[in-house]
Formats: sequence, C-alpha cells, structure tokens
Amino acid sequence: MSATDHAVQLVHAAARAAADKLATDQLAFDVSEQLAITDAFLLATGANDRQVRAIVEEIEDKLRELDAKPIRREGHRDGRWVLLDYGDVVIHVQHSEEREFYALERLWRDCPTIDLPADVHGPVPPPAAE
Repeated sequence: MSATDHAVQLVHAAARAAADKLATDQLAFDVSEQLAITDAFLLATGANDRQVRAIVEEIEDKLRELDAKPIRREGHRDGRWVLLDYGDVVIHVQHSEEREFYALERLWRDCPTIDLPADVHGPVPPPAAE
C-alpha cells in the first residue's frame, strides 16, 4: 500500500504553501507501510521562529481551501517545531536548529520519498568541500 492520492495532493499543496513563505529543505515521505495512523510526512524548515509560524499559517490557509482542517496542532506558540496533523498527512515545520538536531529524515530514510513539485525547495545540497 502507498500514500493515497488525497494525501499526495495535501503534501503538494502544503509544500507549495511552505515554499511561498521561503521554507527550505522540504522533504516528504510515504510512511503508509510503517504507520497505520497516517500516510505521509512533510518536513519543512524555517530560519527563525517568526518564519516557522508564517509557514504554518500559510499551510493552514492553503489546505483550508481544499477543505482540510488539522485534527491537531502542536508547538505553534513556541515556533520552534510545529506539528500539523491532518489525518492522512502529518506536517513538521521546524526551526533550522531543531531540524538539524532531531534529523527526522534519518529516522524515516527507509521510507519512500514523495516527489515534490518542481517549484518547491527540496533538500539543500551540502556545501562543497574546499
């Protein structure tokens, strides 16, 4: 089984919304084989607390246009790591320090990735060796 078309649609819409607020390092995983509670994870990074909150608000606005409402929202007040649970999709918007420290992409690296639209900022390549 893989992520539903609806889950992929939400991931794409959320990724575009996050990109509109200059989120970086976006990455999506199909976790449907490993978790019974959701189909996909979307990870996005903001440079500071204010940007994290702006990214989250834009995602919520765009997904609301698709009649999707979060079941649960955690961490918005602190703006360091916000989790939005839409049932089919769980979105993690993290401050760059939290993203580096928790490295969720390492935890889910065995899961297939979901291709994001070309206009979305994916993982940033590591700096070139000098």
